[in-house]
Amino acid sequence: MSRRSYAGSMHERRSSRFRVSDEELMNFVLRVALLSYQMQPKAVETSPSEPERDRDYSSRIHGALSSSIFSIGDLFRDGQKGVRFPKDLIKVLEQKLQDIAMGKDAAYSDQLIRRTMAVFYGQVKDETFRRQMKENRKIEELILMFATNATNVLKKEPSLQGDGWKLELNNHIAQFVRLLRDCLRHVSHVPPELTSRLEMYTAKLAPAQSTYSDSGYDSASTSQRDSVSSSKRISMQVNDMPLVLTAARLFKLPVNVVQKEVEDMVAYCTEKAALNDLKTCLKNINAGAPFPFRREDFDSEAAWQYWRTLETSHLSQLMVVMVQFNPELAKSTPSEALPSTQASNGRPGSLYSTYSSGRPDSFYAGSSTQRHASVSSRHSVVSISGLGPSDPDAVPAALDGDEEIQVGFHFTFIPPNPRKYYKRLLEYCITADLEAMLSPAVGDDDEVSLGILSAPHIELINECALRWRIGQPYRVACFLDIVRQFYERNEVPLECVPEALANITRVTNEIELEKWPIQDVDYLAQIYGGLFSTFLSHLYHSLDGIPQLKPSDVAPYLSILETVRESGLLERYDVDVAARLMDIQNQVRDVSARYYGQKMQELQSAPGVNRALPLLLMTDEIEKNAKLLDKRFPEPILGQLDIVSLMLEVQIPHFLMDLDDSKKRLFEDSMNGPTPDVPIQDIFALYRRTKTLLGMYKAFCPSGEIQFDLGGFFEPYVRQWLINTDNKTTQWVQAAIAADKFQAEGEEGHSSSIIDLFDSLRSPIQFLQDLEWIDEYQEARFFTSLSKTISKAINQYCTTIEELFMAEMFPRPTDYVQPQKSSAWLEKAKQLTDRGEKKVEAFTFQGESCVKLNNIEAARRLLDNMYAQMESDKKMEVLEHSAPPVPEKTDRGDRFLFTVKVAIAEGLVPLDSSPSSKLDTFITLSDEQGTRLAKTRTIYETLSPRWDESFDLSVEKPLWIMISVRDRALVGKHDTVGRAYLCLDPKRFGDFLTHDLWMDLDTQGRILLRISMEGEKDDLQFYFGRAFRSLKRGENDMVRVFIDKMSPFIRQCLSRVVLKTLIKSTQSGSIDYNKALGNVTALFGSLGNKDDVQIPLPHAEKPRIKPESLTDVEIEQAIVPLFDFFDANLSTLNTYLSETTKDMVMSRVWKEILNVIEGLLIPPLSDVQSDMKPLSDKEVDIVFKWLKFLRDYFYAGGEGPVSLEALQNQKYRDVLSIRLYYDWHTDALMEECVRMMQHSLRASPSIKKRAKSVYQQRNLGTIKNRKKEKKQEKEKEVSNGETILRILRMRRPNTSDFIAQQLQALNSLAAERDAHAKEVEKRKLQRPRQPSEVPPVPSIPPVPALPPKSL
Repeated sequence: MSRRSYAGSMHERRSSRFRVSDEELMNFVLRVALLSYQMQPKAVETSPSEPERDRDYSSRIHGALSSSIFSIGDLFRDGQKGVRFPKDLIKVLEQKLQDIAMGKDAAYSDQLIRRTMAVFYGQVKDETFRRQMKENRKIEELILMFATNATNVLKKEPSLQGDGWKLELNNHIAQFVRLLRDCLRHVSHVPPELTSRLEMYTAKLAPAQSTYSDSGYDSASTSQRDSVSSSKRISMQVNDMPLVLTAARLFKLPVNVVQKEVEDMVAYCTEKAALNDLKTCLKNINAGAPFPFRREDFDSEAAWQYWRTLETSHLSQLMVVMVQFNPELAKSTPSEALPSTQASNGRPGSLYSTYSSGRPDSFYAGSSTQRHASVSSRHSVVSISGLGPSDPDAVPAALDGDEEIQVGFHFTFIPPNPRKYYKRLLEYCITADLEAMLSPAVGDDDEVSLGILSAPHIELINECALRWRIGQPYRVACFLDIVRQFYERNEVPLECVPEALANITRVTNEIELEKWPIQDVDYLAQIYGGLFSTFLSHLYHSLDGIPQLKPSDVAPYLSILETVRESGLLERYDVDVAARLMDIQNQVRDVSARYYGQKMQELQSAPGVNRALPLLLMTDEIEKNAKLLDKRFPEPILGQLDIVSLMLEVQIPHFLMDLDDSKKRLFEDSMNGPTPDVPIQDIFALYRRTKTLLGMYKAFCPSGEIQFDLGGFFEPYVRQWLINTDNKTTQWVQAAIAADKFQAEGEEGHSSSIIDLFDSLRSPIQFLQDLEWIDEYQEARFFTSLSKTISKAINQYCTTIEELFMAEMFPRPTDYVQPQKSSAWLEKAKQLTDRGEKKVEAFTFQGESCVKLNNIEAARRLLDNMYAQMESDKKMEVLEHSAPPVPEKTDRGDRFLFTVKVAIAEGLVPLDSSPSSKLDTFITLSDEQGTRLAKTRTIYETLSPRWDESFDLSVEKPLWIMISVRDRALVGKHDTVGRAYLCLDPKRFGDFLTHDLWMDLDTQGRILLRISMEGEKDDLQFYFGRAFRSLKRGENDMVRVFIDKMSPFIRQCLSRVVLKTLIKSTQSGSIDYNKALGNVTALFGSLGNKDDVQIPLPHAEKPRIKPESLTDVEIEQAIVPLFDFFDANLSTLNTYLSETTKDMVMSRVWKEILNVIEGLLIPPLSDVQSDMKPLSDKEVDIVFKWLKFLRDYFYAGGEGPVSLEALQNQKYRDVLSIRLYYDWHTDALMEECVRMMQHSLRASPSIKKRAKSVYQQRNLGTIKNRKKEKKQEKEKEVSNGETILRILRMRRPNTSDFIAQQLQALNSLAAERDAHAKEVEKRKLQRPRQPSEVPPVPSIPPVPALPPKSL
């Protein structure tokens, strides 16, 4: 057994021997009450003269003053060197002084104290003072400065007459030293010698301090006592004894009975007996007797010395006071047995005097403003801060000579077990005061005591505690114990318990628990254990109000529980705090589960078929209650009891169980028809609410684990929603186009349909994003499906717009009958009926057609914004890094995307025998069953048509396609010019390169196809790339139609016919050689301005004699119809086209002009000899003049539709280079061609690049990068070898073999590149590869039978 537990058990055994009876209690209480009356001043005799009395009083005052501290040097006599205080002390002291000056510190509430402190606070704020203190930091100088300020203040105090201020000065200095000690508690790293030094100063100073009442209230009645100067005489009548009457009323004794008792007590209840009691206590302390305490009753030597010093000082001062009030006691007491009358406070009787600046000495006492010196005052000397002599052993040593005083329990006024008697007395007083308060005789308007104890009872208790030597720790603990018992019996309100606890707090602030006697600490721990159990039970039952629980419902309990728990004393009482708190937590869980069950049953019993509604309402209820409780209880109760966490820990798993149980029924009800019982919006609202609850569970219950697959539960609903959304896209496209009038809106020139469509498409994107799906991979898959839907909608919109555009550009006669704008059909009919003049009429464009082209361009921009809105690149990263492994399958079902570009056709033969006949050709692509897969536009009046149209074909296995060249017929079926067959085999095109295939027709002629393939992947970038490609091809097709409508007229205006007509009109007679030479010089001089490229003639060629030159006006006049055509149509394009589309169309128009100019000068590249004749020098000059005029027209000094940089592009420079070689000798051309071909072969790349992929067109950024790279590649591959070969086609004879040889060399080089690229790709395929690469494909099927040829 530990020493502490042993001491506690011994205390209980000692206490059990003494049972307090009411008679014994009454006897000892009456003894103390009688002594209190006896200790009043004796009757003043008349024999001494008034001067003698005055001299006696003056001598006493003089003695007090002589022993007080006028000279502060006496205080610091033992500390000359001083002790440096911490730097932070001044800062803490400043705040404390401010609080005292403002009346915020109840411990320093006296007005005079506040005044001196306020004056010193002003000095502390002074910068000079702060610098001085910062330099030396001596505690003695700080006290001296305060003493100086206090002296100045007290001298001016009118209530302190004469030398009264000197008596008050010690009290103020003592209060300031106490304040310094309080401040040091808030400062770290305090030197031990500083603390001990302040303890020494405190011992030397007068402790004008007080304590507080057990009840927490002041008693004003106790201040109405007689003063020292009272002339009232002592009588033996009970009616003249206030405390005796109080005791009589307490024990309900008649006055006559009490009178008899008092008369019997007078014989032994004398002042000398009281003095002997004090002497016995001093001897007991010195001898180590059990009473009042001994060393074994304290935990440490420091605690024992602390109590011994205080108790010895109190007893000594009580003896001094008794002798001062009754000098006769000194005659029977040896002088050496009495302690020095010069007490530490320097004035006799000061312990029983109340000062305006002091604190009541008794714990039960209140404040008083009157001075008196009665021993029976409620200001008892049991003050815990009262101080005695600096040497506590001096008094017991002096008493050793008093033989009649024996060690032991030999007392007159102290009962056998003082603690038991004191506790019983306190119970009596509280019971009597409660009965009086509840008595029917007390009216509603009658004044009653605000505390539990009345003022007379407080005074009686104080006197008994003083004489029975009951310490403050036991007094406050006992009061708390009795209040607890009364509260448990519902005899006092709850407010009394915090008041009693406040008394404990005040005492522990003055005396640390480590300095309490072991018995008192154990007693307090026992009381705290009972309080904790009682109020924890109250808290337990109050939690039944969850979730409507309010802080006010538990705040009183929590305050008490927190105070008890923070004391750290529960462990002494063996209270298992953790187990008790676990019971509270289980209570919260049980109440939360019960509430959830009742609420869910209530919601589900409501009428209605929507099974998601009760779940939704339940989620709202859970979240609302959690937020409410979290707001009301932001911190855990008692530091461990988090109500919100405990509630959510139970309710959210219950909700998820109910949700999982309704999984099947919810899905069925959400899919039962067009108007399901459970709307899909409620399902997604339920997802959001469930996700919120899971987030709350994770935040409030971090250690909890919950198994619920939120994504797996709601994924089927999202998939179904995506299917429904996909089914609506056709309606969105149709509705947007149907409501569109194709009138330009805004600066961008697009119409309403594209905005409406993208608003509809953005809605599902925003919806998915708002879901904030919990699984990133699932979310990426959802957006992939949605991107497929978007791609489908964009393709449908693009196709529909293109069809409307084509209907406007090639209107039927019934739809388009404006006489000034002839249709293609009427134009063709006119050409058939009038073979004599094949004049092409200019086509006039409509604003609606331009708006449609603007819509396609706007769609590209909006689609790029949508790509960014969906964070497609981030979603692709998630798909790549988080995708689960794909299981191996025998039939994977992979798809491949083939891009078939129909380029040109050559050698077509007209169906009739006329050599001048031309064809109006278009091409169709059909599958094995004859289903049309794609169709090109019609190219009119040519046997070498160029389409340059691309089509995407998605296949799962090798597919044979039929390429049919058809001749458009205005009436009846279209004729078939020829067919070719191609197998789209993934194995053949698995190198992902572009393959140029010349397909021979089954009749005559051939067609050039460019084939490329890529794996069709189910991802965002692929679908966006396909959508961008659809828009780009649609845009290119529409721009090509614009050019096709302009091209015939351009070719007609810039033709050899116009050129020869212009030459013939100026040929008349012979030409003078000199004049001709001058004209040639003038021609080149006019062409050689700063914007032209200067290309001199080679020296090896002899200049030809040129005919007389035409003027610029004449040359320009020849193409005035073309300028008029541009003026009429380009204004329309400039008005209706957006800036982007206008730049695109104008660039293509300029490109077409360059192609036409080039076609005038040289034939196309071929190994067949050309029938085209070279132009004469004059004709060449005219052609380049035309080129210059057209360039200046489109540039228009910087105001034109095309920039100078775009006009003088690479193609323009290639056309200008024709002049350089046009007049060269044939042999020189061949040599130059060979040299250029060799240089081109050396500089050409060794590996052929892959074809343009869908992924390179997934957004505008990748498209721009692709264009930039393509432009750079063209600039690097500039070569005039092809130009020379085309010039050589017009030279005869012996050039065809050379051209064929060079073309064969180019083809061989291309074949080698293809072979090398395939070898590289083969090596890559042999490496370990991911499942997403090219899969194996079945073998090539046989060629299907030819369909019957159309007639």
